[in-house]
Amino acid sequence: MVRGASAKRHAQAIFQIAKERDALEQWLNDLRTIAVVLHEPQVMTILENPKVRLDDKKDLVERLLGGINPLAKNLLYLLITRDRLGITEQILAEYEDLLNAERGLAQAEVTTAVPLDSQEQTKIAQALTDVWGQRVVITKKVDPDILGGLVAKIGDKVIDGSVRTRLQNLRRNLAEARS
Repeated sequence: MVRGASAKRHAQAIFQIAKERDALEQWLNDLRTIAVVLHEPQVMTILENPKVRLDDKKDLVERLLGGINPLAKNLLYLLITRDRLGITEQILAEYEDLLNAERGLAQAEVTTAVPLDSQEQTKIAQALTDVWGQRVVITKKVDPDILGGLVAKIGDKVIDGSVRTRLQNLRRNLAEARS
């Protein structure tokens, strides 16, 4: 999913506030908590319903998220009043990207045909760290359609070492050789 400019602006503002208050980790936890709560369809139905009064929505947020930072709750209230709850996960993803950059980490999404064990995951993370030039943290994804190998996405870069792509390239090269 393409992250909107609005989500990026919100994440940058949140990151700046969190950095100034030395609360980077607290904000990360609060944003994750908000994302989990908003993932519940019943909660979203109430918070997105224009017939439900804002005070009732605030009461629901307080009951469900009473323990989070008041500024994080204010962000949620802003998103509710502007009908922008749909960008919450994008804000979290952008914030995580900013936090990883602050820590000198790169986030990679690694797709394989079969699940990785911890030793394979460590080897792949080290290989990507060597290629990328900074420490890489990977999130795993399984997609049997790639047949074998792996596809790694770091930022807007893609390293495609999948068997499917190799076979497609071989097929194209053979077709060109016949012509």
